[in-house]
Amino acid sequence: MAGEEFRSGLRRRLAVARGDEPADLVLKGGRVASVFTGELLEADVAVSGQHVAGLGPGYEGRETFDARGLTILPGCLEGHMHLESTKLMPDQFARAVLPHGTTTVVIDPHEIANVFGLDGVRALLATAEGVPIDIFVMVSSCVPASEFESSGATVTAEEIAGFLREEPRALGIAEMMNYPAVAAGDEDSLAKIEAARAGKGPPHIDGHSPGLTGRDLNAYLAAGVRSDHECTTYEEVLEKRRLGMWIMIREGSAARNLEALIPLVLQHGPRNTMVCTDDMEPDDLLAEGHIDAVMRKAVRLGCPPHDALVMGTLFPARYHRLHEYGAVAPGYLADIVAVPDLEDFRPAAVWKRGRLVASHGEAVGDIRGPAAPDWMRGSVRVPELSAADFAVRANGRVRVIGVESGQIVTRVLMDEPPRRDGGALADPARDLAKIAVVERHRGTGRMGVGFVRGFGLQRGALASTYAHDAHNVVVVGVDDADMATTVNRLAETGGGQVAVSAGSVVGEVPCPIGGLLSDRPVEEVASAVAHMHEAVRDLGGTLQSPFMAMSFLALSVIPELKITDRGLVDTVRFELVPLEV
Repeated sequence: MAGEEFRSGLRRRLAVARGDEPADLVLKGGRVASVFTGELLEADVAVSGQHVAGLGPGYEGRETFDARGLTILPGCLEGHMHLESTKLMPDQFARAVLPHGTTTVVIDPHEIANVFGLDGVRALLATAEGVPIDIFVMVSSCVPASEFESSGATVTAEEIAGFLREEPRALGIAEMMNYPAVAAGDEDSLAKIEAARAGKGPPHIDGHSPGLTGRDLNAYLAAGVRSDHECTTYEEVLEKRRLGMWIMIREGSAARNLEALIPLVLQHGPRNTMVCTDDMEPDDLLAEGHIDAVMRKAVRLGCPPHDALVMGTLFPARYHRLHEYGAVAPGYLADIVAVPDLEDFRPAAVWKRGRLVASHGEAVGDIRGPAAPDWMRGSVRVPELSAADFAVRANGRVRVIGVESGQIVTRVLMDEPPRRDGGALADPARDLAKIAVVERHRGTGRMGVGFVRGFGLQRGALASTYAHDAHNVVVVGVDDADMATTVNRLAETGGGQVAVSAGSVVGEVPCPIGGLLSDRPVEEVASAVAHMHEAVRDLGGTLQSPFMAMSFLALSVIPELKITDRGLVDTVRFELVPLEV
């Protein structure tokens, strides 16, 4: 905003605050939830332009909203998420979450960065222009996540520093996932931490350190890392908060940690704590909600409503240094939510920067952003595969990835698969499926093949170009021919997710933009995802979010055993390990 334009708007805001001029909008007769004191204030809210000008009785405005019987809250702020996991372009994502009160999100776009580098991030941000939701970026720090992954691009420390200097929406550096390298003082990791100094103000660095404890945790924090969203136990989360870490309690589609971690808030209060979703399926967004759903569940688990509120509004704003966000108070942005019930957090109306954007569960107005450029399509490059490509030679016991519902950490299991003609087979009766990751960025056809337990599949196969973080093709199945069919189908559609049984597609969600994002409306994408999940259940699948769970099996920085196109990775010892024990 030009200087004179800014001063003109500020002068008017002050005049409205003094009562000398009418507000643009006044919310009358409601109760304002003070995130600073926990009180409910009997006050009108006067809005001037994009900001709150004043709270108190007697304000008059050009437009009035009757807020009697409603409680006025700040808009929800998502402190850490991967937009690509929703499969939605920014405008469709906004249509999904604005009715749930989310008005600001901080994303780590390392999915699109692993495919296209920071040019992909720039293109993604360009598609958000004009969309009534604020999207901020933590610059992806681990592209690729580790030396065991084959990504489509590499992001260097110099590129991170340049992006932080040039992009006003870039707040800092996203999750430093290679936490062993950070703690060990690896030069590349230190260079990326130094790159954070190119940002606005002191370095701002998100963390990712599942299970890290003791002196290694001290070293990780001493490097300047300030947050973590990977905690799964009370003991872990308490140690980290005691050492000053900001805790992001994650409750998404695959990883649901709120119930295990909420005792921290009940015993020690919400300080230095926020809620986030990390990864969400679009059908869950429409059916359950977003940050409002996490706050709602926190209250059901015994959390005081005010504590749940600040963890979804003020505290993520404070952590990310977004000083105009997270409160309904003079000088703060007019990101406002009106709810009938403070414990339920279901919005009757939502305003973004003073503009009504949602009413009674529906987005208001034509929310539409620019289309993605054509070069973001056609990124799935794999050779045509056959059943023979998924053959496994093993003579005895093998390592098996053990999947647990609601968690993205896995266990190292041992089992002896049945064999025929010298090849090791899947065994649906024992919930033993094959898993493979196929390199898809450069068409090398390189593939890692192993075994997994926890999906419950009795027939068929599932495949996806969501395979954190390099986003190669990951496929799980109990039939080698169906596994080949799934991968070949993704090459045809340009990526996404697909389920196959007896050679036929029984469900799919095409995502041609980088193999990650759909170009369809949110309702169509959510319906396709729901249908696909139903198809997986028909195949015997037992996981609530099977594709989300599958996507994390290729992430080589989450304990204990994962798989990439280069083979099995022991993520505790951080080394490749053979399939056979």
